[in-house]
Amino acid sequence: MSFLSNSLSKVKPSPTIAMSSLATELKASGRDIISLSAGEPDFDTPDHIKAAATKAIADGKTKYTAPDGLIELKAGICRKFDRDNGLKYEVDQISVGTGGKQILYNALIATINPGDEVIIPAPYWVSYPDMVLLAGGSPVIVATTAQQNYKLTAEALRKVICDKTKWFIFNSPSNPTGAGYKYEELKELTEVLLDNPHVWILTDDMYEHLVYDGFKFVTPAQVEPKLYNRTLTCNGVSKAYAMTGWRIGFAGGPKPLITAMRKVQSQSTSNPCTISQWAALEALDGITDFLASNNAIFKRRRDLVVAALNRIEGITCPTPEGAFYVYPSISEIMGKQTKTGKIIKNDEDFAMELLNQTGVAVVFGSAFGLSPNFRISYATSDTLLTEACNRITQFCAELD
Repeated sequence: MSFLSNSLSKVKPSPTIAMSSLATELKASGRDIISLSAGEPDFDTPDHIKAAATKAIADGKTKYTAPDGLIELKAGICRKFDRDNGLKYEVDQISVGTGGKQILYNALIATINPGDEVIIPAPYWVSYPDMVLLAGGSPVIVATTAQQNYKLTAEALRKVICDKTKWFIFNSPSNPTGAGYKYEELKELTEVLLDNPHVWILTDDMYEHLVYDGFKFVTPAQVEPKLYNRTLTCNGVSKAYAMTGWRIGFAGGPKPLITAMRKVQSQSTSNPCTISQWAALEALDGITDFLASNNAIFKRRRDLVVAALNRIEGITCPTPEGAFYVYPSISEIMGKQTKTGKIIKNDEDFAMELLNQTGVAVVFGSAFGLSPNFRISYATSDTLLTEACNRITQFCAELD
């Protein structure tokens, strides 16, 4: 009999973290590595946010807080939801966790029973299915297509909903594709969900403020207020505020669900880092003029990468509406041979050979549930992105 739990045997380590770790190890060994695998901005946390953290330390605000967050931060999150999304929550409807990942995990652990199904559009963030499995549920993966710009249609959603469906996980703008759902597209999905009152919605809005070309972000409960009482609206400060390492995520939702999530958190991590919470409050309530300037840089990098990849024979790269990822298709490269004699049988082969031969680290598409593709994070300098694209171009040109 195995010492480890049966639930653990169903899941795998995060492939994105694995690729980032491998790139770091190779770089430490002396290899010339350009890592485009990590999903975090290369910008520093804004000074006013860091100053709030320093002040919190100086003021002795270093004690335990409530298990799921400071009352002051919860109030700030309520203001954020009202201001940005037109959603009104009370502080007892807010949960603060150690990053967005914990918020999602708590919600699933608190609600899923054996036999429950969770609908997840693919490509998906790598952790969604494994969290469902750890909670004892069954992920139901629904593939999208490049022709749909990797967005789920209402028809496809309706087909997979059944009596066992507990949650629908929704992410816009998307990791890994950067695809964002317009109001009309999201309205079609919410109409399906209205017809199925037993299905709850878990919306991951982490990239809300990272949008381009005039794209207007909306979230499900904002589009359809009738879904308010069965929607958990999740967000955080990691991406837009360049605070990945501060580890603060949050959510607003129905009080019974938030209470259940609090119970889970009280018996696991308890409160998130107190200093990070005070910094997050400043992020939400403080100046945000840096968002526009950062987005302008991200847009420039996006356009650089999309143009470079689409010039490569065998690669097709859609233009994303948000986040800082592209998700090009490499279907025309499958079956080709590298200059070292390796046959590219799948997108993992492509990513590993690209890393081994050129030093460019990307994440293979099968990690996100849809192949053959790969994900690039363009949250790094123009210089490195240009060099990486040149190496990818040369690698592909040498395929036979």
